[in-house]
Amino acid sequence: MTKQSTLDFEGIERLPLREFAERAYLDYSMYVILDRALPHIADGLKPVQRRIVYAMSELGLAAGAKHKKSARTVGDVIGKFHPHGDSACYEAMVHMAQDFAYRYPIIDGQGNWGSADDPKSFAAMRYTEARLRPYASVLLAELEQGTVEWVPNFDGTLREPALLPARLPNLLLNGATGIAVGMSTDIPPHNLREVAAGLVRLIDDPDLSVRQLLRTIKGPDFPTGGEIVSGRDEIAGIYTRGTGTLRVRATWSVDDGNIVIDSLPYQASGARVLEQIAAQMRAKKLPMVEDLRDESDEDEPTRLVITVRSSRVDIDALMLHLFATTDLEKTLRVNLNVIGTDGRPAVRDLRALLLDWLEYRLETVRKRLRFRLEKVEERLHILDGLLIAYLNVDEVIRIIRREDEPKPVLMRKFRLSDAQAEAILNLRLRHLAKLEEMKIRAEQAELAAEREQLDRILRSPAKLRALVREEIEQLAGEFGDDRRTVLVERAAAQAMAEEDLVPAEPVTVVLSERGWVRAAKGHDIDPGTLSFKTGDGFLCAARGRSTQLAVFLDSTGRAYSLPAHSLPSARGQGEPLSGRFNPPDGASFRGAMIGEPAQRWLVASSAGYGFFVQLGELHSRNRAGKAALKLKPGWDVVVPAAAPPGEFPGTARVAAVSSAGHLLVFPAADLPELPRGKGNRILGIPAAKLKAGAERLVGVAVLGPDDDLRVRSGARTMTLTPGDLKHYAGERGHRGLVLPRGWRTVEAIEAARPPG
Repeated sequence: MTKQSTLDFEGIERLPLREFAERAYLDYSMYVILDRALPHIADGLKPVQRRIVYAMSELGLAAGAKHKKSARTVGDVIGKFHPHGDSACYEAMVHMAQDFAYRYPIIDGQGNWGSADDPKSFAAMRYTEARLRPYASVLLAELEQGTVEWVPNFDGTLREPALLPARLPNLLLNGATGIAVGMSTDIPPHNLREVAAGLVRLIDDPDLSVRQLLRTIKGPDFPTGGEIVSGRDEIAGIYTRGTGTLRVRATWSVDDGNIVIDSLPYQASGARVLEQIAAQMRAKKLPMVEDLRDESDEDEPTRLVITVRSSRVDIDALMLHLFATTDLEKTLRVNLNVIGTDGRPAVRDLRALLLDWLEYRLETVRKRLRFRLEKVEERLHILDGLLIAYLNVDEVIRIIRREDEPKPVLMRKFRLSDAQAEAILNLRLRHLAKLEEMKIRAEQAELAAEREQLDRILRSPAKLRALVREEIEQLAGEFGDDRRTVLVERAAAQAMAEEDLVPAEPVTVVLSERGWVRAAKGHDIDPGTLSFKTGDGFLCAARGRSTQLAVFLDSTGRAYSLPAHSLPSARGQGEPLSGRFNPPDGASFRGAMIGEPAQRWLVASSAGYGFFVQLGELHSRNRAGKAALKLKPGWDVVVPAAAPPGEFPGTARVAAVSSAGHLLVFPAADLPELPRGKGNRILGIPAAKLKAGAERLVGVAVLGPDDDLRVRSGARTMTLTPGDLKHYAGERGHRGLVLPRGWRTVEAIEAARPPG
């Protein structure tokens, strides 16, 4: 129970801070919800919009009037009805004039009123001019016919309508967006003809379900066109729940081999779309696109042209990729949250929303008919008095001429009311002709028939509904137009795989001793001739294609991978891999591999152990990599990996060499294939020498039957032919034979494959 406030002797109300803050916040919340952010179901307008439209009608800015400066309208609105910021008021006014924002614009503007690419690029209100459009009559036509409640303005000096007597559900036709406290609204625009047809069906059969209504009201109809690609069940679910999301795409066609985009999703910017596509082109992620152009003009507000590189490009797949990666497809939120006729905000389904508006419309028409009936009866009453005067014109004239106060005498003599006597006294002499009596009797007959008709309609709910139905159909014929947004059920857009977007070019991945990486185009480059930073030098290279993943091994045996096309160009000195990955502290990068995921590579450690592994087993998107080669910490390091020839395993052989010049050649089939681990012994090196650091495995190579073996020691290179290698053949894990004198200190070996 809330503690009651108390008044102290000074007349100051004292409240607990919590209670005061709670009450103040709730009052503020309700003010924002009801008077600022959410539209009313009756006319579909927020208070500022309603006041702008009413102020323009009061200024005489009807559809046929001359345009007036927008500053004049804004001044009247904020000075008379809406005491808030002029910029916010003007922005609301601009929004109602933008034909790309409103399906049926209410204001007709002259000057710069913004564009679809930049809706807020409109000129200042001192430059633009405005008047109401013909559609505004849907909101204003019945305003002075007793249809709405009039309330005092903010300072009590003027009156303004609490709501406008909308003859169509403007809320659905133009939609609305707003953010209040704890709630929001997102209502998309709809087609006038469809909504009118749905209302007619609902008048005839109030028990229609939402799904039955959707046979007439297909879905939103956006001013910018596009196509709704959400499924029918998805759309039905949105209108049943009152909330959900819609997928809206641009529409396109092929003209002379080029892709032409002729409409965009609601609230999408053509300039923004071109920027997004251009960014992908700069990142070399759209190799099939050659050029972009914006050919939009007054005749074609949206015409974006995408030129493809060749006729072999799969245009459908390209567009699906662009739908998934740009604003050519947008997901729009739907939240049918409005203030109803009961004055409360609520999320309604389509049927409840239309029924609530129909209730308002029926009551509005009922008030209009009653107002008209009162006017007819008042006129008939006056005509009855005038007829008495014409039938007794001589006596009336005599009384007026002789009596000082003729009005009470006339009232007593002919039993007239005050209004009738006043009307007689206000008659002009020329209206006393005999012809006027005939006009009065004709007008009496006409008004009597109208009174009878009005009375019949007011006494019959069915006739009232029929009248509303007829008026809705008439307005649909006057203001309705064809649907702009197409409804086509399509599968979800999917971006192309990265390898499909990158041209498959031959590249050579080059790794330096200090872990700097780069990629050179082609396979004919000699990595040793590249320039390196001071104190750095060439470590290893791997040849593959730009669409493949490059794999790197660090000194702890962990594997990392990067798309080859993302590596820096060999025209520079590359970049450190430590910036792309998070290797363990103190680790350095010791090997590079590239190829298809199924391709086998030989990985080995300096202790003389190794195994074959499929490259796909080493792929990892994790910046910390994944464990691949098991090493003994402290004295065991990674040896640069080797790629096998095309006929692997077949007649392939493994060559291994130690730092002391021991070379061993054995069949590749003797070495196992593993996903990770230590592997088997490749070259037998005495444990004492390994522990002392006197000897270690420094290189491995996988050779085909016709491959030579290059042995590198400092700046010198020795080539061993297949015939020479027979001398070093042995069993896996053996010591091998010593190379010739002068080659007892070896740094690396590599396969030298014949051309072709």
